[in-house]
Amino acid sequence: MILGQISYLDCLVFLIVLAPQLLLHVNIIELLICVLKALPFVLFQLPYQFCWERYFTTKHQRSPFVQQASFFQDLVIRVVRYAFAFIPVNIGRVFFSKGVALPFLRFRLLRHGYFQAPLTWREANPSSKAKTVGLWVTVEESERPDLVIYYCHGGGFSMGSSYFYLEFLMAWLTLLRDAGYRNPAIFALEYTLVPDERYPVQLEQTVAGYDHVCSIVKDPSRICLAGDSAGATLQLSLLLHMSKSSDPGKRRPGFATLISPWVTLVTPKNRDTPSDYLNADSLHLYGRQFAGTQSNLKDPLVSPGVCKDRNWWMRASPSGGYCFMYGSEEVFGPEVRDLIALLRRSGCAVRVREEPGQVHAWPVVSLFLADTQGERTKGLRDLTKVITQVIEPRVLQVDGL
Repeated sequence: MILGQISYLDCLVFLIVLAPQLLLHVNIIELLICVLKALPFVLFQLPYQFCWERYFTTKHQRSPFVQQASFFQDLVIRVVRYAFAFIPVNIGRVFFSKGVALPFLRFRLLRHGYFQAPLTWREANPSSKAKTVGLWVTVEESERPDLVIYYCHGGGFSMGSSYFYLEFLMAWLTLLRDAGYRNPAIFALEYTLVPDERYPVQLEQTVAGYDHVCSIVKDPSRICLAGDSAGATLQLSLLLHMSKSSDPGKRRPGFATLISPWVTLVTPKNRDTPSDYLNADSLHLYGRQFAGTQSNLKDPLVSPGVCKDRNWWMRASPSGGYCFMYGSEEVFGPEVRDLIALLRRSGCAVRVREEPGQVHAWPVVSLFLADTQGERTKGLRDLTKVITQVIEPRVLQVDGL
C-alpha cells in the first residue's frame, strides 16, 4: 500500500487535526507566544527568502537542495527548518503524536479509497518491566514472518512516534512483499521520549524490543535492524551493547539499515548547512538532555561515534553488515562518513548510499514530499533491494505470531 504525495488538502486536514491536540497538551499562553513569535517568519522572512533564492538567484547560487526541489518541497523544508530551530520541543512533539498522526493517516487512506487499511497494525507490550511498547505491522499475523524489520523512529529522542511513521512502514512492507518475502513484518519500537525518561531507559527498551522480536522470528539472522536519526543511534547502541555479552553470535541480527544516523550526539562536526532542516544547536541540546550528564556523552552506548575500538565494532556488526543511507547536505554527514570509514577499516561489510543534494532522512522525506511515485519510493526501493541481497526471501514454517 503506497499512497500518493502529500497534497495541500492533506496539509489543511493535518492542521485541523493538530489544533485540538495542541489545545489539549500545551498551555494556551505558551502556545500563543509561540504563534506570535512565528508571525514575522510566516509573513515576511519565509516569503522573502523563498522568492529570492528560488526566482532571483541563478541555479548554481542556490543551495544544493533547492536546486532540485519542487515548489512544494522547498516550501515545506523551509517551514520545518524554522520549526526545528525555534518551536519548543513540548509543542513540537504534539505534531508527531499518535493523536495527530493516526487520524491524519486515516484521512489519507480514505482520500485514496481505502475504508480499511490493507495491512494490519497492532500495539504490543513485550516487556512491562522495561515499559516497552511497540507497533507490529504485518501482512498475515497468524503466520511466522520470514523477515522482521525492527525499526526505531527518529525525533531527537524528544519527539516522534511509530504512528507518525506508519505510512512509511506500510509502504516499506508492501515493497518487501513485492520483492518476494512471503510474510514480512515490521516491529516499530515506541520508546519513552526525553524528558519523561533519559538514558539508559531508551536503550533498555531497545534491548527488550529486540528480545521480543527474536522470540517471534526465532532466527536472528532473519532480523534487519533499521531506524532513522536518533532511532538509528539506538540501533548502533544496541549492537555495541549486545556485543559485550559472552556469546554475541547467538543474538546477532542479519543486517542493519540505518538512515541518517546521529552518530555522535555532541560534536563540532555537526554543523548547519544551507540545505538541511536540522539545527545543530537544537540537536546538541537534545543530545545533552538524553545523555543526562556530561560524562555520559563519552560513553559509546550513549553516543556510538565516540567508540574508536575496531574490535568492538567488528564484534558488534550484524552478520550481513550495514547499509547507510543519508543526504550529502545533512548536518550529520561528516560524522556518518567517519563511522563508515571506521567500520570498513574494522573489516565490517558496509553498503553506502549518499544521495546528492539531499537532506536528513531523505527516504522518509521523499515518500511524503516527492512528486512522482518513482521519486517517492526511491529510498525504500533501494533499501528493499539491498536487504534481499543479504537476507534472501524464503518460505518459513507456518506458526502463530
